[in-house]
Amino acid sequence: MHELAIAQSVIETITARTGERLVRAVRLEVGRLSGVSADSLRFCFELATADTPVDGAALVIDEPPGRAFCATCGEEFVVDEPILLCACGSSDVRVVTGEELRILSVEVSR
Repeated sequence: MHELAIAQSVIETITARTGERLVRAVRLEVGRLSGVSADSLRFCFELATADTPVDGAALVIDEPPGRAFCATCGEEFVVDEPILLCACGSSDVRVVTGEELRILSVEVSR
């Protein structure tokens, strides 16, 4: 379950910047092609925040869809699964978006 390691890394990154200030909300971007389950990450985040300044913080996860570009026909298209195949039949595609995994914002108490 790599989502636990990701949750721990997010918490470490946040607390390295915010110190002991209480965190009220965290907003993440987890692309649908990132290989990370948003539901598993939510579960692991709740477990990993125990006894940290992030404990009890609201977690919002944006899940942008994947988009890919086909080098054969020049079309850009939506990809919801890691099977990269253009409607023209070509597999010569490049992922443009959907692999994101980043912290977008953190709200702390004053």
